[in-house]
Amino acid sequence: MNHPLAAPLVAQALALALGALPLAALAQKSAADGIAEYRKMLEDGNPADLFEAKGEALWAQKRGPKAATLQACDLGLGPGVVKGAWVQLPRYFADTGRVQDVESRLVSCMATLQGFDAAELAKTPFGRGEMANITALATWIAAESRGQRFALPQAHPQEQRFYELGKRAFYFRGGPMDFSCASCHGEAGKRIRLQDLPELTKNPGDGIGFAAWPAYRVSNGQMWSMQLRLNDCYRQQRFPYPGFASDVTIALGVYMGVNAKGAESIAPAIKR
Repeated sequence: MNHPLAAPLVAQALALALGALPLAALAQKSAADGIAEYRKMLEDGNPADLFEAKGEALWAQKRGPKAATLQACDLGLGPGVVKGAWVQLPRYFADTGRVQDVESRLVSCMATLQGFDAAELAKTPFGRGEMANITALATWIAAESRGQRFALPQAHPQEQRFYELGKRAFYFRGGPMDFSCASCHGEAGKRIRLQDLPELTKNPGDGIGFAAWPAYRVSNGQMWSMQLRLNDCYRQQRFPYPGFASDVTIALGVYMGVNAKGAESIAPAIKR
């Protein structure tokens, strides 16, 4: 390129390109800030409040073949204690000999106290029948610990084992797209469309990632529990759907929950 105007033109082009970089960064920041402001505006009218109220009523309602309430259900802090339980789940329960999250624990309590068939509950599709009730109950239980800090126990060997299993599952790659949980949430600064993706391998900060679910999804008008959130993550990875309250989903909950230690729970939150 020997034309006398070539060098000035190249210099101008470089200057324009470099000058546009701050604008691009500003646009990116503005998009994230706009979504945050949008969520803030919707907080006062979060439809999750309706699910929360339903869950509170279901807890005290006599239901099932045994016509009993769930008020004797032990969520980890003693029978009937709800406040503070959510920020310590999943955890090991001696009566079932399993590490359980809030939803699998509710199934155990509904079976033991109210006489429901646990296998039938687990097979019910999300958003239908008793599964909708389990989501509402989980929403209320989470709301009772809003503002508290996550502190999942890791004293029992099974809790430690599930953390390691969850870590392996988080990094496991496979499927037609060779994806893993870490593909989206393994490092800082990743985005999908206008959505910032939290890094979940360490404490991502208050109210981010694990600390925000259950949450109301504005895009589809549904209340999503953590089990449904993980189920949809597997769909996005083009993996087969995991079974409800399967060991892999609970192990992932342990891994993310332990990594979120000290983060403030804002659940039930509102999401895109």
